Amino acid sequence: MTELRPDQFEMRRLESLSNTIFGVAMTLLAYDLPKAAVFTTAPDWSDLARVYSGKLAGFALSFIIAGVFWISHHRRLARQPVGGRGCVILNLFFLLSIVLLPVTNGLYTNYAMSSAVAVLYGLHLTAIAGLNTWLWWTILGSWSREIMASMFPLAVFIPGTIVAAFAPQVAPFVWFIAFGGLLIQRFYVAPGP
Repeated sequence: MTELRPDQFEMRRLESLSNTIFGVAMTLLAYDLPKAAVFTTAPDWSDLARVYSGKLAGFALSFIIAGVFWISHHRRLARQPVGGRGCVILNLFFLLSIVLLPVTNGLYTNYAMSSAVAVLYGLHLTAIAGLNTWLWWTILGSWSREIMASMFPLAVFIPGTIVAAFAPQVAPFVWFIAFGGLLIQRFYVAPGP
């Protein structure tokens, strides 16, 4: 391996840190799910639906979002074995946005009908998507299909957040469209070397 300059970092180490952060954040998403103690007697189907329905949907949305961004982050780091200080700091801000996902997810799963909470959650998703796109731009440096695929969630989360301000119950349906970026990536991006 070539000698690193003093201002360079091995991205393998950042990848190890990011795997840990994503793993912990994705696990903590389940923390806000109701525990068995909420039931005083054996629950029936209606009790289970009442207690878990909205919370499982919010958990699933956040878990899938974290998973999609973990895949993107992994692919990006594989293309960049070495990075400068600025790139590492930008990656750390991206990881900070992932660490905060259980916090905003907890608020959202408990108060999804609050427009303020839905907007906060949407702004958080938008920040994650924006940082992801910025990181892809720092690696590729020009317009490409991969940049367009990374921008797709950003282009969905922004209007979804606006929808959340007026109709918080509709916003998750808009946010789920963000997974179209995976389709763009799958079908329109040429395979790598």
